Amino acid sequence: MNPGTGATRRTVLAGAAALGAAVTLPLTFAPGTAHAAVGDSATLRSRWHTLLTGGPGLDPDDARTAAAVARTGRAATTAAKGLDPSRTDGLFADLTSTALSNHVTTSFKRLATIATAWAVPGTPQYGDAPLRDLLLAGVDWMLTNRYGPGHTRFDNDWDWEIGSALALNDTAVLLYDVLGAERLGRITSAVRHYTPDPNLWRADRQIATGANRVWVSTVVAVNAVLRDDGDSLARVRDALSDVEGSGANSVLAFNDRTDGTAGTGEGFYSDGSFLQHYRHPYNGGYGKELLNSLSRLLNLLGGTDWAVTDPDLDNIRGWVLDGFDPLLVRGDVMASVCGREIARPSKQGHASAQTVVEAVLRLIPASTGETAETFTALVKQWIAEDTYRDFLAVTDPASLVAALRVMDSPVPARGPLVAHKQHPRMDKAAHHRPSFALGISAYSSRIYNYESIQNENLHGWHLSDGMVLLYTDDLGHYSEDYWPTVDPTRLPGTTVVAGRPADAAGQRTTSTADWAGGTALPGTTLGAYGMELRAHGSTLRGLKSWFCLDDVIACVGSGITAEDGTVETVVENRKLRDPAAALLVDGSPAPAGTDWSAGLSEVRWLHLDGTGGYVFPEPVTLRGLREERTATWREINLKYGTDTPVTRPYLTLWQDHGAAPTDAGYFWLQAPTASAARTRQWSAAPPVDLVARSTAVHAVRRAADGLLAANFWTAGTVRELTCDGPASVMVRPRDGKVTVALSDPTQLRSSVVLELSRPGLTVDTADPGIRTAATRRGLRITADTAGLHGATLTLTLKRS
Repeated sequence: MNPGTGATRRTVLAGAAALGAAVTLPLTFAPGTAHAAVGDSATLRSRWHTLLTGGPGLDPDDARTAAAVARTGRAATTAAKGLDPSRTDGLFADLTSTALSNHVTTSFKRLATIATAWAVPGTPQYGDAPLRDLLLAGVDWMLTNRYGPGHTRFDNDWDWEIGSALALNDTAVLLYDVLGAERLGRITSAVRHYTPDPNLWRADRQIATGANRVWVSTVVAVNAVLRDDGDSLARVRDALSDVEGSGANSVLAFNDRTDGTAGTGEGFYSDGSFLQHYRHPYNGGYGKELLNSLSRLLNLLGGTDWAVTDPDLDNIRGWVLDGFDPLLVRGDVMASVCGREIARPSKQGHASAQTVVEAVLRLIPASTGETAETFTALVKQWIAEDTYRDFLAVTDPASLVAALRVMDSPVPARGPLVAHKQHPRMDKAAHHRPSFALGISAYSSRIYNYESIQNENLHGWHLSDGMVLLYTDDLGHYSEDYWPTVDPTRLPGTTVVAGRPADAAGQRTTSTADWAGGTALPGTTLGAYGMELRAHGSTLRGLKSWFCLDDVIACVGSGITAEDGTVETVVENRKLRDPAAALLVDGSPAPAGTDWSAGLSEVRWLHLDGTGGYVFPEPVTLRGLREERTATWREINLKYGTDTPVTRPYLTLWQDHGAAPTDAGYFWLQAPTASAARTRQWSAAPPVDLVARSTAVHAVRRAADGLLAANFWTAGTVRELTCDGPASVMVRPRDGKVTVALSDPTQLRSSVVLELSRPGLTVDTADPGIRTAATRRGLRITADTAGLHGATLTLTLKRS
């Protein structure tokens, strides 16, 4: 194999690596794995074969390995049902459409599943000659009737250039020794017909970006291995860094890079955000697939003449630690960053997190030093804490071998995540405490509200209208058919106009408001978050804040106004693990039946068993509803949904602001996992006080330490703090010092100016870009926020 030659950027990257550039992922391989020299395509085929099967070293005496092999066999048995190359309308009776391209991809995926079992020792299908012949006939049928030169593509380009091509490549690797030269040539020609270039995709040859670029590169790479083509492997290596585009479309570089290249806007950002399809948050969808495919490619090319030496490989550590870890909750990926995948029945039950774990497992052998230990500790924690879905009991043989090696390592698990993390580049926040996690989903002029393409995610209307996702020890809450059965017009935390929009109404829409984001105090679980809500398709406007103060979240709303329609703010909408879970209203039990509906007047506190407490320092009238909800997945996903009705019990609580409200508001304290006794206690003595709720500022004060958290919508004053315009601010006195954290959630201001009326303070430490000046009453703080894209700046003050 010719190793190929590099372009100008490639030379620079190789030179940087040779000079000792910071590459924390220098790829290495286990002892006995050969270096792939020029012309050694057999070694690369073997690597890919091992990724698919686990390799020749599977231990049949290990019960967990045997179980993984058995799963592989069962999957193949299921996939082979109906396989009939004598048919004329389709290789499988249920995949005969010549209008739906996913029928083509699914056919190839089933062949790959069967071929995997045929290649894995210990399965019932292993080495079976009649099955081999059936597989070869199936491949021939697809090439003759559906896929390759001479066939007209239809529907979705992804299926032709990526989905089908990936599965056909895998099948060819698995069956390589029995394909024959003519059939192998037909396969590689068919794939190249659709996917010839790792930099481009779609019929009109657009620049490939983000996950699509890595997928396309993977297709070209495996095809190149099958054809013994080193030049194409060199192009794959360079495509990851976008050598041909001078790095503008690099999937390894952060999109907010500072080297002068433009970036595509799609891919990872330095704060851990991941965007795809221009402005959709997608860590749990395309982001996980990018990491998954890239980990395979790095495994394939590492230690060869085509190894990736781009210094930006170091960014992968940040992807994992900032882009995935804060968005995983005991094996579940926060739905707010999964895009339209939440509407796919195959992606529930922690399936998305499995992909992330498998990808990081592949990265560990190629990592060194601290990165290897960090990834090992992280994976051990992820696997151990998901008691809903045992990773070791569902993963493939290759990943199981890697996982068992990690679990047996002396490196201890990281331990539960306790942190408050905001992602300003995608308008999301995650709050992790020892007994729960909370996700907040907003959108703005920078970020789309939700995605509904390909007839998927048809009811995602309010996913970013302030949706609050609460994760407790009920690890299956957002699994087991949550998304088709939940009332999509009353998602928890949202403020909405009552009513049901048309399917997919308003999808891929930005807000006309800029204010979305907040401030996080470093090293704590203290954060202020908010959004200016300007609802799509209505005149509804409002200001919403969430002050995450350790185990209490203060929820504040003001300026809620609409010219028509009934407006509601949803306190909770919970799929009940126990249909009869007790709801206490000011200490009195509400009816536990599934057909209960009532108005609740002058409510001071609520407690829902298994979920937690809600305290209303200002007594409020609420509506409560218990119901059994029945739906099908087809209602939210015409493409991948099923028609089987599913029924789940729910409890919904909401505040009715009335018809066409003017300047309505709300305030409550959410106490996830708190006991009824603690909720009652906090009702009598609230741990957080509301000190401002206007259209200028929301602010709360914590009683225990005097912490002040404020979201300024405009210039204003609250207690000892005055701000010159939009900003999010936290002031925390502790141990004789005062820490001030601030940000510009509009991401438009060049600076934020605060007046802090606390005399006798001087600067102890301050982030770059912060200046202070003494005033008669205290201190003026000027923070340069230009170009920070909503990131938090902090300074610590001490007594002079």
